[in-house]
Amino acid sequence: MTAGAQTNAGAMPGDRLTLLGGHAAALTEEPAHGASKRIVVAYGFWIFLISDIILFSALFATYAVLTDATAGGPSGRDLFELSTVAVETACLLLSTVFCGIAGIGAQVRRNDLYYGAMSATFVLGATFVAIELHEFATMIAAGAGPGRSAFLSAFFALIGCHGMHVTAGLLWLLTMMAQVYAKGYRADIRRRLLCFALFWHTLDIIWVALFSLVYLVGVAPR
Repeated sequence: MTAGAQTNAGAMPGDRLTLLGGHAAALTEEPAHGASKRIVVAYGFWIFLISDIILFSALFATYAVLTDATAGGPSGRDLFELSTVAVETACLLLSTVFCGIAGIGAQVRRNDLYYGAMSATFVLGATFVAIELHEFATMIAAGAGPGRSAFLSAFFALIGCHGMHVTAGLLWLLTMMAQVYAKGYRADIRRRLLCFALFWHTLDIIWVALFSLVYLVGVAPR
């Protein structure tokens, strides 16, 4: 008989109940703690997304109020090139498709599907940011910088805020690729990947609103 068995055999009934109670607490403590942590993370992430939506709503409202405040300078009809913005939009929409494919790859634990789709998402997202920066540089070079009018200040703030979010998302994407490479497809890693996907899809939805309300309405004849 082992030493552990002898100790258990020699214990009094009350001691055995205490011992069993300790094991039960040890078995239930970690799952309860893990579930609580998952709930806190989920609530915190949704609060973050909602706060982002509120931020963009305020920027949208500001832009709508100042869209005609050009101070005699160029308006959206003079500056916006829909063909370039359409390519930019296609890149972001397509990146969202690959982001979803990456999530499927993580669920089935296929490295080729996961890393390939995440790489495509990064390239398309980086292309989106590059086109946006080129648009900003072209406008500033033409004398239509954010200090030219209230309209342009609101435009640069709204579009620039979205571009900064996409840039942050690209850094987050690289972090997720590194975490999967280092730790594999653990449950907590897949949850983080799900949070990233929700963030990326939210940016996609916001951009559709931006494209419709800023660019399409901006070039429409009046």
